Amino acid sequence: MHTGKVSKKVGQREQLILALLQQPSLEKAAASIGISTVTAWRISKTKEFKEEYRNARWEAFSQSLARLQQASGAAVSALLKVMIDKTTPAASRVCAADRVLDHASRATAPEDIEARITELERAASTSGGGSERE
Repeated sequence: MHTGKVSKKVGQREQLILALLQQPSLEKAAASIGISTVTAWRISKTKEFKEEYRNARWEAFSQSLARLQQASGAAVSALLKVMIDKTTPAASRVCAADRVLDHASRATAPEDIEARITELERAASTSGGGSERE
């Protein structure tokens, strides 16, 4: 294949990936970058496209999670404010308190699991790593 054709295909693939991250369908993504739906469909069936698109979606999702984590401090402050504000209806305060307790207990679960796994690994390594048959 000619180098110019290869770079054009790579460019179209990259453009299509970016367009698909912003558009709800392959048809709309193709139209937004000025290629036919058939061309977009052909590009989308290649191994390179599938891998690059999966990576791009994961990166976009990862950035969304980071934004949520950054906003979690403000979310906790809002919950706590509702929970302790005496002018807030009692039902809302109880609901906020319940959510705080629920999230706090869920946050400790991974730490508990990690501690248990560590203890099991320690016990397995001190017992010789397995059982012997007689």
